[in-house]
Amino acid sequence: MEELKPGPANSSPLTPLGFLDRAATAYGDYTSIIYNNTTFTWSQTHRRCLQLASSLSSIGIRSGQVVSVVAPNIPAMYEVHFAVPFAGAVLNNINTRLDARTISVILRHGESKLVFVDCASRSLVLGAISLLPPETQRPILILITDDSVEPTSSEGFFDTYEGLVRKGDPNFQWIRPKSEWDPMILNYTSGTTSSPKGVVHCHQATFVMTIDSLIDCAIPRHPVYLWTLNLFHANGWSFSWGMAAVGGTNICLRKFDATTVFTLIERHGVTHMCGAPVVLSMLTNSARQKPLRSPVHVFTGGAPPPAAVLHRTEALGFVVTHVYGMTETGGVAASCAWKPEWNLLPATERARLKARQGVRTIGMTELDVVDPDSGISVERDGSTLGEVVLRGGCLTLGYLKDSDANSKCFKNGWFYTGDVGVMHPDGYLEIKDRSKDVIISGGENLSSVEVESVLYSHPAVSEAAAVARPDEFWGETPCAFVRLKEGLEKTPTEKEIMEYCRGRMPHFMVPKTVVFKEDLPKTSTGKIQKFLLRKEANDMGSLKHSRL
Repeated sequence: MEELKPGPANSSPLTPLGFLDRAATAYGDYTSIIYNNTTFTWSQTHRRCLQLASSLSSIGIRSGQVVSVVAPNIPAMYEVHFAVPFAGAVLNNINTRLDARTISVILRHGESKLVFVDCASRSLVLGAISLLPPETQRPILILITDDSVEPTSSEGFFDTYEGLVRKGDPNFQWIRPKSEWDPMILNYTSGTTSSPKGVVHCHQATFVMTIDSLIDCAIPRHPVYLWTLNLFHANGWSFSWGMAAVGGTNICLRKFDATTVFTLIERHGVTHMCGAPVVLSMLTNSARQKPLRSPVHVFTGGAPPPAAVLHRTEALGFVVTHVYGMTETGGVAASCAWKPEWNLLPATERARLKARQGVRTIGMTELDVVDPDSGISVERDGSTLGEVVLRGGCLTLGYLKDSDANSKCFKNGWFYTGDVGVMHPDGYLEIKDRSKDVIISGGENLSSVEVESVLYSHPAVSEAAAVARPDEFWGETPCAFVRLKEGLEKTPTEKEIMEYCRGRMPHFMVPKTVVFKEDLPKTSTGKIQKFLLRKEANDMGSLKHSRL
């Protein structure tokens, strides 16, 4: 066949930014954003993003430079997902729950040139700026004001967010990437370990991931999407751009509150939302227990959802889909594709199947579970442990300024996730643990996830985490950290929790220590920070004379 080569007409770089242009044309008069008493249409959102990008260019922000934002799920946080890369810059969302020292480290590592700061985070970011070394160039600070928050001083800030929007040119020609491999996003890992890494995503990866998530999650046109998932967590699993692609309505939420969530669901007819299993737990533990008037599709990930939590959530009328992804994939990499015949199974069996991570999405080229030493696929028997590996165009370009991490994770043509899992005979993946969270007791590898699943089934338990505690005899034994539900007539003792577990799991997996806590340390996305709990367990010292 004659050799044909691509040209300008058929090789335009893939980018999700064009979704907003299309939304302004196809859905211009449809509602794009609702936040308290503020409402925008897609035409207005498109114009505002162009004006903001124009102002960023006029104050000296150039292609490839990093622009950071510290804000919750408010309209400005949604708009910067288009406006910042419209200016050719790289968007860096920063977790609002980090401390000033960590934010300072991120700003310095990413060499941020400008920071959008929500008024509620003003003192936090100013504190972070003060910790930058004297030789470091200070970024430009832009204050995001909000009528629902008590007014704060703009001293130390170059301008306000709305000031930049007003000054910008609505006819600004946004800067298209020269290559689809150009960096577009810089995200830092969520902090389940003590040292977050800078994850770089290109235009192609975000495009593929966005389309992939819409298809895999079966998102229809004009959904009403409630932002219970933090936009600073993997850009809201790429639904930030996806809502523009399908002309959805974004219901913004400054702070998660179960009562508020139920109110917004009923007021606006919410159809879809996302969140970690802790979000499901908070909804099911709220005072409201009557079912929803119409189903709401919930996509949950970040940790395997306990079967008991899944059952309670669906009893309220939520339709739960379990998905799997990480900062490095930019969104959903696998999901528990549901089979109609499974609906005929008992509730406990349905919950067990739904707790699996499932099969790769169509945009992920390959997914496997391999022996971490040999790289050979493990048996598809649902019990042989291995490391989850991925291959696909939506993966990160790599870690910023971290060659050691890149060489460790990218090898043998795969991305090694650090997640430990099994492959079932039907080809469905099930995560068993993070590699660093496996408890090795008496030579046996114990899954902390399986221990936690039993703990969550206890009627008095609201949250639970299992980590390793040193043991003089066994080397390590499970240590359970438990948060109890509020308003209990009788609170269980440590011994009663152990006895409950003993009747529901092999004896060698039963926690030998139970610690009751008012709250468990979490990242902003609801992931329990086990490295802090491991330190607490280690500080207890070795358990003496433990026997199974």
